[in-house]
Amino acid sequence: MFQRLREDINSVFARDPAARNFLEVLTNYPGLHALLLHRISHQLWKRNLKWIARTLSTLGRWFTGIEIHPGATIGRRFFIDHGMGVVIGETTIVGDDVTLYQGVTLGGTSWNKGKRHPTLEDGVIVGAGAKILGPFTVGAGAKVGSNAVVTKEVPAGATVVGIPGKIVQRRDPDSDPGLEVDPARREAMCQKFGFDAYGMSQDMPDPVAKSMQAMLDHMHAVDERISGMCKTLRQLDHSYRDGQMPEIRDEDFAEILEDVDRACAPVIGRDANADILGSDTATSGNESASGNEDVGPGTSAPDTSDPGTTDKDSAGGSETANDAEHGAEREDEATTARRQ
Repeated sequence: MFQRLREDINSVFARDPAARNFLEVLTNYPGLHALLLHRISHQLWKRNLKWIARTLSTLGRWFTGIEIHPGATIGRRFFIDHGMGVVIGETTIVGDDVTLYQGVTLGGTSWNKGKRHPTLEDGVIVGAGAKILGPFTVGAGAKVGSNAVVTKEVPAGATVVGIPGKIVQRRDPDSDPGLEVDPARREAMCQKFGFDAYGMSQDMPDPVAKSMQAMLDHMHAVDERISGMCKTLRQLDHSYRDGQMPEIRDEDFAEILEDVDRACAPVIGRDANADILGSDTATSGNESASGNEDVGPGTSAPDTSDPGTTDKDSAGGSETANDAEHGAEREDEATTARRQ
């Protein structure tokens, strides 16, 4: 009994980063309280003390908001996070290292006396608000997304989302073992990139973490193959010298992040004012041009120029017109003389 209690408390530390110390977990985690009461009520249920077991289960529901039927079978290191609104039916079977979040229902779809609730194998994770209804099995390591409604069997390692639940990701049995990378090397590379998804592990990959890991694995595989080819070339030709691969440095990523921050920063100060003034000037110029275009045929635009300057420009224009007429007359006379 005390060994189970110790394991249940340690499972809280392993799966909830907010847990600080033993006393806090023991006194402030309703999921743990509901589980402890269920351990006791389940033993009473098996000894045919069903009324006492149901009464203890009801008290647990009042105090924690979590309803676990005393007939349900729950394995080791079971963790209910937040817990409010969780319902676990009588014939439910839960394996080891299973995690449930708030609002989860492990219920049935019939009124039969026999098996009518789901079976969750080891390592299953059920997201907040999910409903798993019916006497089927959710395979080991499977994940059920938040608010999903699952009514069919789920293969081991699969991820199910939506209403009704649909499988969106399966464990790939045909993965190339040659592309697998040592977990320690992968973790070191992730730390070098500065990428470490919150609360993630190899047993709980989200799509982004899996994509990053796939790219890192591919990079490692390509580097190893290139290194092997270079080694073979050196054996065939001793004069061959392969260049050194560029090294990935943290400083390079820091510069990129700084550039992104500068590009995304709001424009303030003098540059912003200059842009505003420039746009205002362009707008006023466009308004002036449109105002001149709107002048009617019987109306002339106001003249703001110097009268003297206007007279001189008019006189110069008339003299230029007279010179052009005389030049045209002389060209006509020359053409007539050549024809004669």
